[in-house]
Amino acid sequence: MDRDVLVVGESLVDVVRTADGSTREYAGGSAANVAVALARLGRPVRFATSFSDDEHGALLREHMERAGVSFATDPLVVDRTSTALATIGADGAARYTFDLEWRLGPLVEEPEPPLAVHVCSLGAVIEPGCDDVLMLVERLHEDATITYDINARPAITGTGAGVVAVVERVVALADVVKASDEDLEAFWPDRDHATAATALLDLGPSAVVVTRGAGGATWFGRDLVVEAATEPVVVADTIGAGDTFGAALVDGLWERDLLGGDRRGALADISRDVVAEVLARAVRAAAVTVSRPGADPPYRHELERA
Repeated sequence: MDRDVLVVGESLVDVVRTADGSTREYAGGSAANVAVALARLGRPVRFATSFSDDEHGALLREHMERAGVSFATDPLVVDRTSTALATIGADGAARYTFDLEWRLGPLVEEPEPPLAVHVCSLGAVIEPGCDDVLMLVERLHEDATITYDINARPAITGTGAGVVAVVERVVALADVVKASDEDLEAFWPDRDHATAATALLDLGPSAVVVTRGAGGATWFGRDLVVEAATEPVVVADTIGAGDTFGAALVDGLWERDLLGGDRRGALADISRDVVAEVLARAVRAAAVTVSRPGADPPYRHELERA
């Protein structure tokens, strides 16, 4: 059996209110968006998440199954499916109000460990599920590359020392950390972006990738800093852009045989040219997502011709 990627984290329904006052519902959640994006890129994906046996849960299940994502846990372990009210401004940026419930059921074990484990956002820091996420990452760390998207939601978690400590515990177990400029400013406001990224590197990962929306992205490695510019695009909204970027980052490393616990040395020694290629493709994938409403990441054939 081919090894897969295990994505761990929240599923929710985005209730999107646009500038003209209309409202639509989309399956979403940071981890769910990553799982779908990876599946659309042709990767085998298992998803450890939670939602309820309600109308919104049915929307999420159908969305995952249509994309080809399989479930690594029984998701029906919460009383209600989480939602996020996303209000879209004139600039296309989304501002969120959340109603969350998050737990993690027991993992269905597979014959082979995952090649990579991706954790992100609220699932890594919201109790009671976050403790189970951390134990799962610790258990799978030896065999799998760990990728972590901080994807801060200060309105839910706050930005105090407690949540920062939880984030830094996950960073210390990760091989690749993704953080937006807003994440860094929320949790480490006294540091500039480069200083914050360097401090995160000192906790243990091989790379910290900082995204800046229209300002591009930067890969900070132990002895390597690589910049990538964004591509011009007409923005529908920004929902799922960072999640798509993170999924494409994992896909790009997979393409170059840099995933798996036994490839940690190779990942740490990644070349500037390979980083530039991986970043450019991730930026291109995110550009496709922002060009259409909701978290609607590209399929592999779309990305290859983009």
